[in-house]
Amino acid sequence: MNHNQKPLKIVMTDCEYPDTQFEEAVIAQLEKNVLFIQAQCKTEADVIELAADADGIINQYAPITGKVIAKLKKCQVISRLGVGVDSVDLKAAEERGIWVANVPNYCMDEVSDHTMALLLSWARKIPFYDQVVKTSSWDYKMGTPIFSLRDKVIGLVGYGKIAQLLAAKATAFGMKIMFYDPYVTGGPVHAGAVQASSLEELMAESDFISVHTPLNDATRGLIAKPLLELMKPTAVIINTSRGPIINETDLIEALETGKLAGAALDVIEQEPIDRNHPFLRMPQVILTPHVAWYSEESQAKLRVNCTLNVMRVLQGEAPLYAVNKPINKFSASEA
Repeated sequence: MNHNQKPLKIVMTDCEYPDTQFEEAVIAQLEKNVLFIQAQCKTEADVIELAADADGIINQYAPITGKVIAKLKKCQVISRLGVGVDSVDLKAAEERGIWVANVPNYCMDEVSDHTMALLLSWARKIPFYDQVVKTSSWDYKMGTPIFSLRDKVIGLVGYGKIAQLLAAKATAFGMKIMFYDPYVTGGPVHAGAVQASSLEELMAESDFISVHTPLNDATRGLIAKPLLELMKPTAVIINTSRGPIINETDLIEALETGKLAGAALDVIEQEPIDRNHPFLRMPQVILTPHVAWYSEESQAKLRVNCTLNVMRVLQGEAPLYAVNKPINKFSASEA
């Protein structure tokens, strides 16, 4: 790049990290003439104010809506700090000629580990027993009945890489694997896994349901009353994907009426959780604060590769992990 030119502008709309060391290190290694801005945007207006003239955007949760994208004068790439891209209007970006990228493989072990940990915690009633021992009694009978995991069916809604890793881990505990994924047509990926003929079949047959589908228009509210009513009254639902995939009102009703034994949730519809949320009063619900993705190693990988997505596009290449294929190549001369 000609360093007499105006510097490239990269805006990090928001993040939960205490610093931006990884992002700045990647940028500095690849390009010196960059203005890097880190913000904590909450609204469309915040994003527009800071990023209207940005060449590239790094985004965590701030809304990159069609309204925002229409105001981006020369943006070439939006890279998400995560796997899901539900904070970005993909269609608007594509029509505007903007690459959208993510980091789809950074936390596969972590999420599958966390899902298995939630399953084990619920099945063995670990949080309950921990509180009982600390506050009142050394008495195993307070948590009965407990059932063996061997030969229980875990139903996987979505059968991507994380679900496949989970299948291997659940198999080690003697569980049977059933999955439903309309995009898997080549037979079971994991030895011993059975592909359900329908989502209804999976819900009815499984002892544990684990959600691993991305959030999009087709999956928002997918797990709702008609499916929840098919589940065994002893069954448990686990979600480490996205909260809005489950209709929360219907889930609460199923839990309160005993149509469903329990839930273990790392994600909910509105995060962070409201302190008056019914889940907080339900002993049959285990909650963690959207942490399944996290490890020190996964965080570093996420941040480095997310920034590499941006830098590759600004240097004339495709991103490492493209989510879309822009319809029109946007040039700075059009701005």
